[in-house]
Amino acid sequence: QVQLVESGGGLVQPGGSLRLSCAASGFTFSSYAMSWYRQAPGKERELVAAISAFGGITNYADSVKGRFTISRDNAKNTVYLQMNSLKSEDTAVYYCATRSGNYWGQGTQVTVSS
Repeated sequence: QVQLVESGGGLVQPGGSLRLSCAASGFTFSSYAMSWYRQAPGKERELVAAISAFGGITNYADSVKGRFTISRDNAKNTVYLQMNSLKSEDTAVYYCATRSGNYWGQGTQVTVSS
């Protein structure tokens, strides 16, 4: 049974940081490129960051470049999203998924507000 379970979301003040984690099981994690997406209320889901299967290649949306970092630990079957200098416009539900879109997590809420 494939599972992607996100954690680490919450409420943070503007300028603060959060680290999201996504624990994978039920498939060969190290064979899959992974991604983080987000969806804000009333907006379409957007790709935030992606990482290749072995972590050597990363890509970011222009809106988060220089602030967010995607990484992975294949020994722990986990992908991370370190989010720094958070802004109110980063408020959204964040999802991890395989880059192919085959598997998705349930999402974790990130709210940036004072």
